[in-house]
Amino acid sequence: PIVSFGSLMTEGTTLSRRGQHDKALGCFSDALKLRAGDKHCLITRSKCFLKLGDTENSLKDAEASLQIDKTFYEGLYQKAETLYAMGDFEFALVFYHRGRRLRPDLHKFQLGINKAEEAIVNCIGNPSSVKLESKEELCFVSRQAESKKDSQKQQNKPKDQKDKKQTKKKSPKTEQQLLGELYADKAFLEKLLKDEDLMQSCTRQGIKVMDLVLDGISYLNRRRDFWQQQKPIYARVYERKVLRQELKQDKKQKPSDISRSIKKNMEDIELCRGSAEESCRKAERLLKKIEAWSEKEVPNKNELIGNLHSCIGNAQLAMGQMEAALHSHKMDLDCARQNALTDAVSRALDNIGHVYARTGKFQQAINTWEEKIPLAQSSLEKAWLFHEIGRCYLELDKAEKAQDYGQKSLQSADEEGDVEWQLHATVLVAQAQVKLKDYRSAILNFERALEKAKLVPSEAAQNGIIAALDNVSKSFIAELEKNPHE
Repeated sequence: PIVSFGSLMTEGTTLSRRGQHDKALGCFSDALKLRAGDKHCLITRSKCFLKLGDTENSLKDAEASLQIDKTFYEGLYQKAETLYAMGDFEFALVFYHRGRRLRPDLHKFQLGINKAEEAIVNCIGNPSSVKLESKEELCFVSRQAESKKDSQKQQNKPKDQKDKKQTKKKSPKTEQQLLGELYADKAFLEKLLKDEDLMQSCTRQGIKVMDLVLDGISYLNRRRDFWQQQKPIYARVYERKVLRQELKQDKKQKPSDISRSIKKNMEDIELCRGSAEESCRKAERLLKKIEAWSEKEVPNKNELIGNLHSCIGNAQLAMGQMEAALHSHKMDLDCARQNALTDAVSRALDNIGHVYARTGKFQQAINTWEEKIPLAQSSLEKAWLFHEIGRCYLELDKAEKAQDYGQKSLQSADEEGDVEWQLHATVLVAQAQVKLKDYRSAILNFERALEKAKLVPSEAAQNGIIAALDNVSKSFIAELEKNPHE
């Protein structure tokens, strides 16, 4: 079978979700051979490298995606995440800020800025706590001059002092605090080093056991140094001191407490999806609370308000309250447009279209979904969007339009390599051709759809397609009998 770019991407993404990142890397690398320099593929491969701890290659792929498109926000975010994992917090902060300027609606850039700033403060201390006393004339000393002084000091130091500094180990207590659960693994590997016979032995692949053990210890030491830089012991003491001071100052609910409360409430709403009434009630209660808080207390207040209107609308739709659902989703759309939240606009248009389609207002559903087309971010999203529009045109007896959108849906599904949406799109095209009395083409498409249904596999779809094929064949035979010369 011919391997397409879309099918390799789908397979790689599936393997990555399962945690099989090394196998996923192979798929993404093969996909890049078919479509060299694809920025989306480079980013997915970069994420795999990062999961495997290969920060160097992760950074290379992120930078390669930005060479293609400097305004590619996913590339900026991935580069920032990789730099953060490498311990380059200052550079990571720069790229989080660049991403936020491009996409202020995406909360992940603000979270990145917060964690990078926190890591920098943990390393160097809070700037507000530093007091500068100008007893003498202040002057700036270049880094070269500083390094020269340091080298002179090093030369003046006795040799044994240097060696002591190099061989000085971190205390077991400090190391245990930094490594946490991994401390036991390091202790076990260090114990193995004392077994000389084991260290001289080799694995079946010919690799020395000593090399493997030393690699493991080296990796744990690098992790320890990274965590020491990200959150040193003295920073933790400082944090506890600040926390005690804050508790003394006031006992009011803080933004951090509010955000935790909101997160818990949102999780509760998600868990209540089986009960639309309960989900709706909890979302309405949380909406009233958020509207009462200030933007200082809830930085992403507008985004949350829109999200809750969407949750309420979906619950009302499930309960059959169509007018109320339409009103809630329109509130979500207004909120998204006022705050330039592109993803939220796309979500609201999708939901409004569904409400119109459920109430039989197919032309209004078409108008809404056609407005969403430029906002679709993937081939898979376009596949179902074109299918829904085509289905509405079929309901309005506009078979030619239905056929056009069915073919667009099929093309997008082919790009993504998604068999299920290829099946839906092919059935839509065939049904439109039946309406157009193009029975020969309809039979061919139903046969293709039957093959897709076997691959999914879906017994219900197979039975439905077989019944449709039987009806079309009868219509085709009847048409031939009427016009035997055609």
